[in-house]
Amino acid sequence: MELTAVNLAPTKKGFPAGFSEERLDEIRQLLDTRRTGFSLEAPFYTDDHLFNLDMQAIFGQNWVFACSVAEIPEPGDYVTLDFGPYSLLVLRTDDGGVNVLHNVCRHRGARVLTEAAGTTGNLVCGYHSWTYSPDGQLIHASAPGEMEFDKACYSLKRAHGKIVAGLVFLCLAEEPPTDFDDTAAIFAPYVGPHELAKTKVAYQQNIVEEANWKLVMENNRECYHCDGHPELACALFPTWGLTDETIPPHLEDVWDRNQQAQAALEYRCRRYGLPYEVVEELDTRIAGIRISRESLDGQGESFSADGRRLVKKLLGDLPDFRLGRCSMHLQPNSWFHLLGDHVVTFTVLPINAHQTLVRTTWLVADDAVEGVDYDLETLTHTWKQTNLQDKNFVELCQQGATSPFYEQGPYMKSEYQVEAFINWYTQRMREHVG
Repeated sequence: MELTAVNLAPTKKGFPAGFSEERLDEIRQLLDTRRTGFSLEAPFYTDDHLFNLDMQAIFGQNWVFACSVAEIPEPGDYVTLDFGPYSLLVLRTDDGGVNVLHNVCRHRGARVLTEAAGTTGNLVCGYHSWTYSPDGQLIHASAPGEMEFDKACYSLKRAHGKIVAGLVFLCLAEEPPTDFDDTAAIFAPYVGPHELAKTKVAYQQNIVEEANWKLVMENNRECYHCDGHPELACALFPTWGLTDETIPPHLEDVWDRNQQAQAALEYRCRRYGLPYEVVEELDTRIAGIRISRESLDGQGESFSADGRRLVKKLLGDLPDFRLGRCSMHLQPNSWFHLLGDHVVTFTVLPINAHQTLVRTTWLVADDAVEGVDYDLETLTHTWKQTNLQDKNFVELCQQGATSPFYEQGPYMKSEYQVEAFINWYTQRMREHVG
């Protein structure tokens, strides 16, 4: 796969190389004149320089979802995370925390670890064997006849990392946004009962979508297109995002069934002491969030054709399989479905202006046995198919954005979360460019 070269070397004003003051003025103008309730101008989806600015202003400044602790369960376990020009190592520490290190050797810049995931003690660069401790300290860089030098000056560069309720986040900014802890306090009570530290990875899917990362996120933030997801529609009510005022006649019966199922779910949640209320602050805080617990169709247990559980083992100490789905959206790059029997996490990792990696990970109880407690193909079927369908949708949008006849289009009422995402994005970009 050929990737577009990305140069984030700062100019005198701190912006990526290739940005003249005139170019920045053009971007400021686009941001300032953005039509509320409409999609972005085409360059935001197609322009390489704007992609570079996205990497600096959005992925270089905000907390982004990296992985779950199930992917790095033991000390020394690591995953590599690549987005735009960045390559990060996320390593589990002996005390249960994480170290986040830039995967760039301090000798001549080689990638230190090249595997997507693994287990390591010390980190050894494969080029000249410079060796680093798990916290990034340079501990070996000698060669015959070389003079001694101060190894303390050549540690791997660090980023910020933290774990909240079994979810791992990182931030590249020197001073991370200060409101993430407040957002974490919102979602931890929802996510915590699923006990992700007691789960394991059943399957992970990586799909490269030929589209800008913002189109991927916009697609996720609405269900206006959900008629194109027949497998998902078996369990997910196609009325998501609609209200009494916006329900079309052909969905009135489904809406009534959804309302009844939601009332029953909320009764069970109150009985079990589980939070379920909608918290929606997608564009009113830097660490934007939407979270709620919502009913599923059929038996209301999982993403299956009849809504029945797909894994025989309950997660954590949950008392009931009939808990619908805890749905969480976090800005800028992730969404989650937490059910009684399994969890699905989604991470969006930009590659370049027109390619995006979407990583989907299925988690099950750590004592669940494949072939006994769950069938892997059945477990993953709904979201595998849904992801492929979404890939097609966003690639159609990317193709359209490159046309000279592309023009901003209006968001429908049910697409209000798309508007919230774009509003959040433009706020962050305005703050960055001044």
